[in-house]
Amino acid sequence: STPFKTVAFIGLGVMGCSMASHLSKSVPTLLLHTRTKSRVPQSLLQLSNVSYFDSVEELMKGAPQVVITCLGYPHDVRDTYMNKILPNGQKGLIVVDCTTSEADLAKEIAAKGKELGIDSVDCPVSGGDIGAREGRLTAFVGGNEGALNEVRYLLETFCRSINYFGESGSGQHAKAANQVFIASAMIGVVEGMLYAYRAGLDVEKVIQACSGGAAQSFSMSAYGPRILKDDMNPGFYVEHFVKDMKIALDSCERMNLKLPGLELAKKLYDSLVEEGHGKKGTQALILALEKLNGFEMEKKGTAEKV
Repeated sequence: STPFKTVAFIGLGVMGCSMASHLSKSVPTLLLHTRTKSRVPQSLLQLSNVSYFDSVEELMKGAPQVVITCLGYPHDVRDTYMNKILPNGQKGLIVVDCTTSEADLAKEIAAKGKELGIDSVDCPVSGGDIGAREGRLTAFVGGNEGALNEVRYLLETFCRSINYFGESGSGQHAKAANQVFIASAMIGVVEGMLYAYRAGLDVEKVIQACSGGAAQSFSMSAYGPRILKDDMNPGFYVEHFVKDMKIALDSCERMNLKLPGLELAKKLYDSLVEEGHGKKGTQALILALEKLNGFEMEKKGTAEKV
């Protein structure tokens, strides 16, 4: 198929900025919009093939053939798609939502899109700020497979792995499963670190040793060293993870499924939000466990405080 001439990217947050930067190298014209323009690096805005718009409606006047979004919450997705993108999209448009959102909402968007001759793909991604920066995210895809195949080369600019699961909403369900895996894994990482610390061991050495064995995980290798440096900067926001876990737990309720590990993780992360840590990274879970135990693990404190 002919490569697309005009592509739009909406939502330039922690991950979106890097995703759009990779994308800019592969498209003749890239249209951008985000809520907070000041957070977008000038290096991206100044590219000759990039145009920035102050609203989604203005951006849609540029007649993009593909719109990729990476937004915050399901209510943002609903508003952006139902009120702004779909009503202003031309027939034949392909929309790709990389937000972690609700499966039922993905189905709604697909149904509304179909009425308007617009193809829809739900495509939440995983890998955090590091994965986005290095262009090696994992995508969980549901929706129109033909549309996916057309936009695949665009997704490959920031994804290392693209996995198709079936009808609309199935990408969101697969991403929810991913977050369930991570929820208990994060508890394991911080509990293991606190145990090693309390036992008088060199925690850094323990992480290095365990990283070569059965305990190895992305959560350990990405976030263990950050915790040791007292670096709570977000690769992925606590408040967004809480949103993801709520989506998964809501689905569990509908599927009559009990997941106690997920429920515990949600409770611990909720306590972080209540303490004002919602804008920190998910590694801030250490703070909740330290509070529970009444002591702080010694850290090397070199990072800027969030």
